[in-house]
Amino acid sequence: MTAAAQPPAATPGQPTATPDLLYTQDEEDLRSAVRALLADRADAPTVIAATESDTPYDPRLWEALAAGIGAAGLLVPEKLGGQGASHREAAVVLEELGRSVAPVPYLTSSVVATETLLALARDDGPAPALLSELASGARTAVLAVPFATPPAGARAALTPLDGTVRGVADAAAADVLLVPTAEGLYAVEATAPGVVVEPLVPLDLTRPLATLTLAGATGTLLADAEASTTAVRRGLLAGAGLLASEQLGIAEWCLTETVRYTRERHQFNRPLGSFQALKHRMAQLWLETVSARAAARNAADALATGSPDAPLAVAVAQAYCSGVAVHAAEECVQLHGGIGMTWEHPAHLYLKRAKADSIAYGLTIPVVARRAAARRQVRALGVPAPGPRTGRTRVWGRCGESACTAS
Repeated sequence: MTAAAQPPAATPGQPTATPDLLYTQDEEDLRSAVRALLADRADAPTVIAATESDTPYDPRLWEALAAGIGAAGLLVPEKLGGQGASHREAAVVLEELGRSVAPVPYLTSSVVATETLLALARDDGPAPALLSELASGARTAVLAVPFATPPAGARAALTPLDGTVRGVADAAAADVLLVPTAEGLYAVEATAPGVVVEPLVPLDLTRPLATLTLAGATGTLLADAEASTTAVRRGLLAGAGLLASEQLGIAEWCLTETVRYTRERHQFNRPLGSFQALKHRMAQLWLETVSARAAARNAADALATGSPDAPLAVAVAQAYCSGVAVHAAEECVQLHGGIGMTWEHPAHLYLKRAKADSIAYGLTIPVVARRAAARRQVRALGVPAPGPRTGRTRVWGRCGESACTAS
């Protein structure tokens, strides 16, 4: 797959192009291929069974997704064996992975680790060779930082090759560990002497966490300290931005399944979905989900085009999509009634994934504080706040009652 030519990145001080939030035909074709694969190999019973096993990852599923479809190499240039696509296509894959909560290391390996290596990919050096292996799906890599590390905390995440890192996502299944240290970024084999990976018991069983202990381990130096800090920040920014697409997929699945269930389930000889209060709750979810799609697509497009507004777009997507995913998953459990509380129904997988994602890459967003959190994210990026607005805004509550409040 080859992405369409992207417009050149705008320079500071120049107006940026209008973001393209629509899906191209190539992106829709990619979505269809990924959705068909996940429907065949990562349906709800399969994912639930995987979470109860000692090996939640299905190697055949990863091989089909990474090599068969070529999803692992979407961000990698063609000259390095990748697809030469962009973050927009990777976002589509993550939307579908969010819809199925499939336990595969796509976000950590094919986005965060890959984007980090892309910042270091020179013609000479070990990074291009490792990128080619990641693009083919033959190997996976993770950035050895806690899953809650924000992009701005790249320097604070430095770890010596003789220390401990807690809460590293997908470390138990990784072949290569990218370890940022004060000396630079090292590529350490997961099976190297001195490397101990101890699995943890996470809230989200579909994305395992582990404690990584490095006791005098040795690795290959990929870049010096300054370059590695920039690369790690770039990788975490891409991960934070595209995580919003995964959260969008979670919200879409929860909304779709909740609407389907309330149409089929009858009470008092009427479909549950015909009750006015439930209609309003699902209408509110729909409004939040379509808004989340705009925020997630804007972040993916900003990353794909190299827009100078990418950090702002990522901050907005993080602040909004996180709360939407949690709200949709909570409503899904509630409106499914008794079956939503059982282990056999997949609703709990989506709630746990949404909750775990809400603290990933430095984000901790209560649902009721999304707007305040967005403002904090913007201020943290040094972006001037907009001037005061006048007028009145209609605010809809969960059950549909409205109130006019000054904004």
